[in-house]
Amino acid sequence: MRKWIPLIAICLGTFMLLVDVSIVNVALPDMASDLHSSFTSLQWVVDMYALVLAALLMVVGALGDRLGHRRLYLAGLAVFALASLACGLAPDAATLIAARAAQGVGGAAMLTSTTSLLNAAYQGRDRGTAFGIWGAVSGGAAAVGPVLGGLLTGQIDWRAIFYVNLPIAALAIVMTLRHLKSDQGHGRGRLDYLGAIAFTAFSGALVYALIEGADQGWGSSTVLTWLGVAALALVAFVLVELRVPHPLLELSLLRNRSFVGLTLAALLINAAAFAHLTYTGIWMQSVLGLSPIQAGLAICPLALAAFVVSGNNARIFRKAPPQLAIGLGLLLVGAGALLMTLVSPGSSWTAALPGLIVSGLGVGAAMPVMMSAALGSVPRERVGMASGVVNTGRQLGYALGIAVLGTFFANRVQSYVTGHGHLADPHGTASALSGGRAQAVLAGVPADRRDAVQGLVHSAFAAGLDRVYLIAGVTGIVAGLLVLALVRRGEPAPWERKPEPAGDQTEAAQPSKVS
Repeated sequence: MRKWIPLIAICLGTFMLLVDVSIVNVALPDMASDLHSSFTSLQWVVDMYALVLAALLMVVGALGDRLGHRRLYLAGLAVFALASLACGLAPDAATLIAARAAQGVGGAAMLTSTTSLLNAAYQGRDRGTAFGIWGAVSGGAAAVGPVLGGLLTGQIDWRAIFYVNLPIAALAIVMTLRHLKSDQGHGRGRLDYLGAIAFTAFSGALVYALIEGADQGWGSSTVLTWLGVAALALVAFVLVELRVPHPLLELSLLRNRSFVGLTLAALLINAAAFAHLTYTGIWMQSVLGLSPIQAGLAICPLALAAFVVSGNNARIFRKAPPQLAIGLGLLLVGAGALLMTLVSPGSSWTAALPGLIVSGLGVGAAMPVMMSAALGSVPRERVGMASGVVNTGRQLGYALGIAVLGTFFANRVQSYVTGHGHLADPHGTASALSGGRAQAVLAGVPADRRDAVQGLVHSAFAAGLDRVYLIAGVTGIVAGLLVLALVRRGEPAPWERKPEPAGDQTEAAQPSKVS
């Protein structure tokens, strides 16, 4: 049992940082009420963490090669714990958003170190077991988040979802110091600061434009300006990567069709499977009147289905190539989201149940093998870079999914309220509904009109969710088809490869035959 303590230390940090991507979902209505925040602020509370996490993964990974991954992991745990404390103490939405950004910095330092730490801690069959457990923890964390968030919010307070990170981080720090070997960093050329700045500017400007589009409209000067900034930053990133000797992203990897397909899968699976849970949680609490813990449990079937399938993934797909499990999983994620379009104005939470289960089956099929397939599709010397790119894709996909789906959700609710209601302030009402304050809206309506407005609230939410689920469903299906079309069966992942014979280094250095 003692030999698995390093794995526990790494999985504690991994679980904590990935749970925090989605743990806030069911706490959003309580946050909105307590902090008097707008719908845009709610989006940023969810999105800022995932955005910073995605933007920094590649550059922090390169930093870990220089400083040592154990040292970086410990620093990440400390930063994450302090930022979690700041989140819990936040007096307003702006402070909470800033603290979530700091959480993203710590999360990036932790996540980028895990693969190297596991690789160093285990050998042979133990290494495969360790990566399998780590993959299951990674795949299930985002789905478990709403359940844990609902439990803590309902039984204590929304601030508890951040305070709970403190003892977990402390335990992980102690276990890491005692049971993980220190590794020495090695400097290889200058760190690609310009590439990091350009990529961060691209992702930040793009997400900002998408979120502001919900409030100001797609044609507004603000949105168009930030979309232009994103485009220029992307061009700058490509130019920098072509010229620097040690780039964050070796652009030649993009000629590898398998790697491109798997990176797209990583980007789109989080957008299709998890981003809509933010708006599902708001609907269940704000409109249906479920408590946070009830809403978390209502979403729980997705996590349970994912856990069951991921635990039996090797047996189910024993003789199948990885792209079949990933492609089929994404198709199931898309089908599950489309099933959730059955939600109507008169629906209860059970209307979402079939779709959540089907999506969970897809997550369990795709997630455990996605990283190993991606790393097995690239040359050995590019494994660290590939890991950073795939993890970046996963987190950026979630951030973009929240922004895109939130824009369509808010616009749809706004359009429905304006077109079907006779309210003095339809824009303010729509904004309050999107922000999870439906009960406050109903409380301010005269008793003789309350039933009519309540019907409007249910219909507006159903219209918004219908659009969200439709986009998520199409995204999942398109992603599945792309994987099946692009990804070829390639080499095993690095931890599954047999050691090279002594003196046979020439062949090991050759590029992978996967394309």
